[in-house]
Amino acid sequence: MAFCGLTFFLLALFYLFTVYSRPTGVHLRNMEGFIQAVQQVEHSNPGLAPLALVRALRRTAGHDDVMTIHFLGASNNLSDADLLETAILNASSFSFFDKAIHHIVTDHGEERGVVLARDGTTVALAPLLLGIESGLKAKMEGVAAAGIFPLTLGRTLGLSFLSLQDFPPSHRLGPDGCWDNVEHPRVFKLSQPATLATDAMISGGMDGLILGTDLSNLTASEQPQALSEILRGYYSFTLSEGQGMDAVSGQISPRRRELSRSILESVDLHSQVMETLALVWKLEKTEWISMDTGVGKTVKDGLETFVKKYWDCPQIIPRCQWGANPHRGTPIPLSLPLQYLYIHHTYEPSSPCLSFPNCSRDMRSMQRFHQEDRGWADIGYSFVVGSDGYVYEGRGWHHLGTHTRGHNAIGYGVSIIGNYTATLPSRYAMDLLRHRLVQCAIHGGGLVSNFTIHGHRQAVNYTACPGDAFFSEIKTWEHFSE
Repeated sequence: MAFCGLTFFLLALFYLFTVYSRPTGVHLRNMEGFIQAVQQVEHSNPGLAPLALVRALRRTAGHDDVMTIHFLGASNNLSDADLLETAILNASSFSFFDKAIHHIVTDHGEERGVVLARDGTTVALAPLLLGIESGLKAKMEGVAAAGIFPLTLGRTLGLSFLSLQDFPPSHRLGPDGCWDNVEHPRVFKLSQPATLATDAMISGGMDGLILGTDLSNLTASEQPQALSEILRGYYSFTLSEGQGMDAVSGQISPRRRELSRSILESVDLHSQVMETLALVWKLEKTEWISMDTGVGKTVKDGLETFVKKYWDCPQIIPRCQWGANPHRGTPIPLSLPLQYLYIHHTYEPSSPCLSFPNCSRDMRSMQRFHQEDRGWADIGYSFVVGSDGYVYEGRGWHHLGTHTRGHNAIGYGVSIIGNYTATLPSRYAMDLLRHRLVQCAIHGGGLVSNFTIHGHRQAVNYTACPGDAFFSEIKTWEHFSE
């Protein structure tokens, strides 16, 4: 019966990947589609352990490099993995999992091996799955989870720092990019030339670190969930009305930056990356890596940039991701740094947005109103904060906005989506603005360190913006001035 069940599993898997890899089929690159494919594999063979499945996926994507084997062992150690790989490769060399997981950047700037998550961020699957496998191995085999950081972030960061050490530290990480269509994503194009540590690789690495650490810390009596459930719990969440992110205490993707920081801020990150690079040198005999004294400074500078860009700054959803129309005319550059931060509420839309689709819709609605009804060149705000855990790019750091009449050239205008006449925004949304976005602006040279916060109503006498309740709140903030 076991043989029959496994035979059925392989036949079902063959059919699944044949369907996904047909040349005429639609290959949508989103996290939900990946989770559904994993779930179908699990349903076809209920006895397949999550560790065996994630190992098999690793082998399918060709990720059995010497460093991964050093920490995790060869992916074909399990008989299930060999059989699973055979089924996938028989379907097509362009099978769904191979396309989904194998990470490359083409000469034309297309990043592959990444998927669009429900929250609007883009995630590389390879470091995510390596982190999960590291955690599952530690839990199931009773070994130390030594490989989680090197396999998810350490190797990627270290090699990216060294490969571009002739460039400024800010050019050794990133970039982000945009999908051709967020509802039907197929192609993800980077906004600038790629480093080894693209934003998607870093997001996937953070997620792998978080989930792998969580799995490795399960008690002896706790059994790990199926792989599809591990992913679904982290990526396919729903925020509650009224509380939003304030009600979230567990691991979900909008919290990846703060969660990864909480895991790593107590360790010597510089030593961890240096040890990872030494291991790369030992195992892979990479000729261009020289562990001389200059490497330490290169890593130190790179990590300072990493902390500022990915931990101090909030994740900002770019214009192309929320579907912005082009700016009308030529944007006017700001003269930085600026002295003021002007706080707004949108009033309309009046309700907080709790998801990427809803926040994106609100952004498009405001841009349409500002361009069509007001006759402005673009959405007026510099940035807009959603209640989904993200900041949305408006005019951005460098271009003059239309947010505070008579004061647009001397300050940024930042709004939180909603009407806050009688109620406050979520604490999480206010902290994104008050702490994370402000800190990012100062570190990036956008705001002077002794900047001043004003409510919109203080600069323009015909408005009640940002609402009575919200204005009373910002009067208690550091840097506020009457």
